[in-house]
Amino acid sequence: MIKLFKHYVPNAVLLLAILDLILLFVAGELGWMFRMGQLDRAVEPIVTRLPQLTCFAFTLHVAMMAVGVYGADALQSLRFATARLIVAVSLGVILQSAIFYLVPALDFWRSNLLYGMGLALVSLVLLRILLGKTLGSQAFKRRIVVLGAGLRAQRLKTMAQTPGAAFVVVGYVSMSEANRVIPEAIARDAIYNLADHVVLLNASEVVLALEERRNALPLKDLLRIKTTGVHVNEISTFLERETGRVDLDSVNPSWLIFSDGFSSGRMLSGVFKRLFDIAASLILIVLTAPLVIVTAVAIKLESKGPVLYRQRRVGLYNVGFDIVKLRSMRVDAEVNGKAVWAEKDDPRITRIGRIIRKLRIDELPQAWSVLKGEMSFVGPRPERPQFVDDLEQHLPYYAERHMVKPGITGWAQINYPYGASIEDSRQKLEYDLYYAKNYSPFLDLLILLQTIRVVLWPEGAR
Repeated sequence: MIKLFKHYVPNAVLLLAILDLILLFVAGELGWMFRMGQLDRAVEPIVTRLPQLTCFAFTLHVAMMAVGVYGADALQSLRFATARLIVAVSLGVILQSAIFYLVPALDFWRSNLLYGMGLALVSLVLLRILLGKTLGSQAFKRRIVVLGAGLRAQRLKTMAQTPGAAFVVVGYVSMSEANRVIPEAIARDAIYNLADHVVLLNASEVVLALEERRNALPLKDLLRIKTTGVHVNEISTFLERETGRVDLDSVNPSWLIFSDGFSSGRMLSGVFKRLFDIAASLILIVLTAPLVIVTAVAIKLESKGPVLYRQRRVGLYNVGFDIVKLRSMRVDAEVNGKAVWAEKDDPRITRIGRIIRKLRIDELPQAWSVLKGEMSFVGPRPERPQFVDDLEQHLPYYAERHMVKPGITGWAQINYPYGASIEDSRQKLEYDLYYAKNYSPFLDLLILLQTIRVVLWPEGAR
């Protein structure tokens, strides 16, 4: 994997994204040349249309990232990838039409655009047919040796066997665990020189997966392995990189304190984040006002009660604030104001409410909270005080998620379906901690783009 702006990107995904971008430039240029040939016109040097070609390629590329073309499912299934590419091209047409309206100088001509889009779609699908199994082959996977043969090592073994895994385990070394569960693990005593053993296996990384580290760290072995050029990681760091989560089962306070992340040097990025929130919230409020009004009328016609409702939430540094949403439940949804988890096919949700929840329309009034500075567009979802009190007792490090401003969308929302239980909250907390630890404008942009995928293909909305 390659680390870009504190976020890890698999080698296969990065290579595919670069090849896609090149193909989009080529498709745009071929579409232009084909149209000029039809009109019997001379083709001017490519420099004269670089702005148009750049706009064409990057617009489509952004649409591809937004709909999940580089997700694990799309990398494993050609049919899935083709369907997402068709949607991406369609979104690209809409986005480019808006750009051409705002900046006429970037206009690519409708006929050129049509040819370019067609060539782009065909070439992108053909690229995936040609690469096919190559993207998931051993060539793009990190070869790792696991020190340990207990339950933690078993977890890595299970991960390596899942489709789309970015690594392969080439060896296990048992470090005299009492609860050994990896039968193929080689005992450390049977290996004369562990560093040579790792090099002979052509491993690029060693992962420390010991069940008990106290007085058990093979420091001399790890030092020799490190000096051979092989990376040495403990399981918490490895899992964070591979899963995009902070694994609560393996982390400890010292790891959180001494590992990279939670940087205080965020003043400049924080200023840009706030400026973006102000500008984007104003634009969103203006553009969605007609939709909010129509939805409000529909809510009023279906059931009695207020169109909007306020609910207390916990924000930055545990400071409470009122969140505003379009009402999607009956007025009597919560008796005596007692907080209740939403359920699948919750009977309290109205017919209009079910629709606006799936399309996330009920979240639109929260743009006011963003404008006021109580929320951001990207961040952990703000939770109700009653739930926070309960979750802080059951989940370690839950309070740390309140060290960043809550958001309308977030890393947990795009990676984990809607959850309404302690276990779901645990899974989302792992994503929230990853976001708080690795925040960057790049990660915010990635989350905003991927939110489009979540809106287009709602998973578990309640």
